[in-house]
Amino acid sequence: MNAIHHTYWLLAGAAALVLAGIGSSLIARRFGAPLLLVFLVLGMLAGIDGPGGIHFEDYTATYRIGLFALAIILFDGGLRTRRESFRGVLAPTLLLATVGVVITAALTGLAARWLLDLGAVEALLLGAVVASTDAAAVFFLLRAGGLQLRSRVGATLEIESSANDPVAVLLTTLLAGYLAAPQALGPGAFALELIAQFGVGALAGVAAGFAIAFALRTLPLSGGLAALFLLAAALLVFGVTGTLHGSAFLAVYIAGVIVGNRNVPGLANLLSVLDAGTWLCQIVMFLVLGLLATPHTLGDALWPALGVAAFLMLVGRPLAVTACLAPFRYGKREVGFVAWVGLRGAVGIFLASIPMLMRLPHATLIFNVAFIVVLASLLVQGWTLGLAARLLDVALPRRDRAIRRVELDLPGSLERELVGYQVAPGASILGGAAAPGWAQLTMIVRGGAILMPETAGALAVGDYAYLLAPPGRVYRLDWLFAPPDEAREAEREMFGEFSFDAHVRLADVASFYDLPIRAKDAPLTLAEHFARKFEHTIEVGDRVRLGPVTLVARELSDDGVAKVGLKLERIGGALARRAWFAGGLAKLFARR
Repeated sequence: MNAIHHTYWLLAGAAALVLAGIGSSLIARRFGAPLLLVFLVLGMLAGIDGPGGIHFEDYTATYRIGLFALAIILFDGGLRTRRESFRGVLAPTLLLATVGVVITAALTGLAARWLLDLGAVEALLLGAVVASTDAAAVFFLLRAGGLQLRSRVGATLEIESSANDPVAVLLTTLLAGYLAAPQALGPGAFALELIAQFGVGALAGVAAGFAIAFALRTLPLSGGLAALFLLAAALLVFGVTGTLHGSAFLAVYIAGVIVGNRNVPGLANLLSVLDAGTWLCQIVMFLVLGLLATPHTLGDALWPALGVAAFLMLVGRPLAVTACLAPFRYGKREVGFVAWVGLRGAVGIFLASIPMLMRLPHATLIFNVAFIVVLASLLVQGWTLGLAARLLDVALPRRDRAIRRVELDLPGSLERELVGYQVAPGASILGGAAAPGWAQLTMIVRGGAILMPETAGALAVGDYAYLLAPPGRVYRLDWLFAPPDEAREAEREMFGEFSFDAHVRLADVASFYDLPIRAKDAPLTLAEHFARKFEHTIEVGDRVRLGPVTLVARELSDDGVAKVGLKLERIGGALARRAWFAGGLAKLFARR
């Protein structure tokens, strides 16, 4: 009976901690506090040195919980990463995720050796533990905080934080293994292991991503079973890749990216279900890590650990970022923000549990220092994230509410799904904007009655419009139905920052943006260029790539394209400077 009552107590206590964390997060939002810090502190308060008095020191359980939670978090982050995010940032993020981690670990190790009087390998091990940015912290603080970053900066941070874990894990395990058995680390072992980790992880992620997407398109799964299938598949990919000595972190993220960019029926609904799982993983992981900490043992290492944290934030990370991004023409403000948002989180504490599991010398010191570094990072960098984005001018206007869209999978159809919107006051669809040809209006709900488009007449405010559209394109309809304050960001994602009348000559646009065009195309107007590219009927949203720029058909007339949007897919160097004048140029062209 005691065991049964103990189980009830554990369940009630765990649920109470989660509820307390959720309640505390609502208060913390008022003060701009990073929510992950709230969960971490709450775990400490429930721990052995807090009012809760819970004695918890199971590092094996912590390690397993961390693996489970990080697998789900990384997979969810990959599902929400659009393919376009990789354009122009893949090379710099890979450099940051490999060379950048090694540079950060080496520099931080030097500081730790001097501040903590550790041996060379032990100091480097500590540097490796805190070297990687934490994907969970980056995804959580950027998205939960509603911060909208410029595309290149946001993509760099998110992809780097997901891809740098393999190197940090590899460094930590190799160095910990060397301390346990110095003869185990032979010459060239690190390089070979790194290649194997990245190679196996990437191949497994790609293969699993296509397999999962194919299964979701083929199997007749309901919404609940489909979400459970996704979670189980992510954990399977993570576990199998790790068993094959590949990077499980990299594999599960790549699999998520591939699935998220395939035409998967009902993906938006699946993501909304996965939100709950990701939140729970975040909360549980940080609560457990907080429980594991023993504040009374942190005192001796406090000041040296704060010195390591300060060095990492102000010297180690900025030097590594500057060195890695220098060849790619990132602006000083972009480099400064990427350097500052080197958020440390659960991964650092998670890696610090490895020396504890192996019972290495100074393992407790390494764990305590890593905990303090994470705490300092969440306090200082997490709390100032929005301020830094505004000061360095890398933030876009905030969109407080997500555009409301309902997506319904249609059994038997893999190419179309039903998407519904409520027509908001001031929506573009009321002002004469047309839906793309690939989106078919099927019914309208007005005043509780279901009407067919042929009998309903023009759409009105408050109507519910339901359209058939390909799953991968439904987000391109958001700008048509949202209220003006929410539609701006969706419209920018669809058509770009600037718009031109289609009678502008292609040569003028190419000259201003230094774009590659053929000599025979130079005299053409934008409308004529679109007409040559598309033999079929041109539709709103049709696109033409010109180097780092995409031209998007924005408005149509009886003669073809009437207005063209311009998306800057990659902003850097001279192109970035020209972008400052693009608004004026658009107005100039519009008056011609």
